[in-house]
Amino acid sequence: MLQRFFISLMKVITNTFFRRIDVVGEENIPEAGPVIFAGNHPNALMDGWLLTARCGRWPLHFMVSAKLWDYPLLGRILDAMGAVPILRREEHAADVDNTMAFEKLFEVLEAGNCMGIFPEGVSHTESQLTKLKTGTARIALSVAARGHTKVTIVPCGLNYIHRDRFRSQVLIEFGEAIHIDAEWLSRFESDDRATVLALTEYLADSLKAVTLNAPDWGTLRFIQTARRLYKPATAHLSPSTYMELNRRFIDTYQAASGEPEMIAIREEIDNYQARLDALGLKDYQLRKSISIGRAVRRLMGRSLILLLLLPIAIPGIILHLPVAWVAAIVGDKFSYEADDVATLKVLAVVAILPVLYVVAAFMIGNYFGIGWAIFAVIALSISFSASVWVIETQVTLLASLFSILRRTRLRAEIDDLQATRLRLVAAVRSLADKLADPSKPRLFSNQDFAITNVIESDQ
Repeated sequence: MLQRFFISLMKVITNTFFRRIDVVGEENIPEAGPVIFAGNHPNALMDGWLLTARCGRWPLHFMVSAKLWDYPLLGRILDAMGAVPILRREEHAADVDNTMAFEKLFEVLEAGNCMGIFPEGVSHTESQLTKLKTGTARIALSVAARGHTKVTIVPCGLNYIHRDRFRSQVLIEFGEAIHIDAEWLSRFESDDRATVLALTEYLADSLKAVTLNAPDWGTLRFIQTARRLYKPATAHLSPSTYMELNRRFIDTYQAASGEPEMIAIREEIDNYQARLDALGLKDYQLRKSISIGRAVRRLMGRSLILLLLLPIAIPGIILHLPVAWVAAIVGDKFSYEADDVATLKVLAVVAILPVLYVVAAFMIGNYFGIGWAIFAVIALSISFSASVWVIETQVTLLASLFSILRRTRLRAEIDDLQATRLRLVAAVRSLADKLADPSKPRLFSNQDFAITNVIESDQ
């Protein structure tokens, strides 16, 4: 009962925090039998919440640092979710005995259930996977070697657009399943240590296939800009195509990063992106010259819709904006690393919001009766959804307004940027064709590239 409640809660939290959650590769998840979901770990507890909400297999038992049980309330919640405490060697020196924990995990898997694990060990903010710990491979091989069940590892790629930004996007990609078959078991029986290392390396390669891995954030930003310039204006990128295009660009760049042509185009693209940042513009805004009059009409139309929804949203805004403000302060002031900002924001909201709802319900119920208290809670929930939409729309409208003002005030600079963009589009596409792997099918046709003057919102 409690597990179902927490699963539902994770769905509500993630669907509220993220504006869009795309999931690909669900066909790689076995419908039955024990599964180890092994994911990258860039966003602290948010990673576990997303896997819990979207993996499709429940219950999902996670390996969790034992130090979290030092907090009694959190420990009870983790127990209710079926989490298994693990002692980390780096925190407890050599005096670590996880025998009982591993036995518990063996029981979970042999009962046909699933477990979640992050083989990197700790959450981080690196632009690529860190070295994997061997625990995932050892658990999978050890359970399978006991002969009671077959075990499958499913690599899970968690790819955030902005990991700590409210109403941002995330792509979850489940990779091709790794089955611990007779061949793996035979190798494990012959040389357990070497086989564990080999399976860990195999898992690392599988995780790299479902995540973006660049040597540094500067390179990743360059890749994202180059990908936007390359993509045909009319082509819609599905989540899987988006990831595949980014991976191809990263692989191509790393293979040719020392070539003079690649060095020159990176310098030009970095300068182009710096000019956009200085003017507060986005690349997609330069795809086509837009009539100021048309832009103003669109702005007025969306403003009218916003005004119509505003009365419904006002109660939600009044109640929830202080909560959002407190959550933002908690996330910024109390986070030790950038990877736990989103987690702290969510925890702050989860701690404060129910108290506010209870207080509001109590006050209304005290004066008007229990029926009105229940109605108030439902109405506030609806108002919350409306307030989220209104605030998002307002932010978009302000961005559009500033864009119009910039286009009017900086026409010469924008015209020069548009000319620079056209030149870079041709240069990026030419270099991409020159360096493309001929063994891989093209993602876009010549017809896609023929239409270059249509504006679209970039993914």
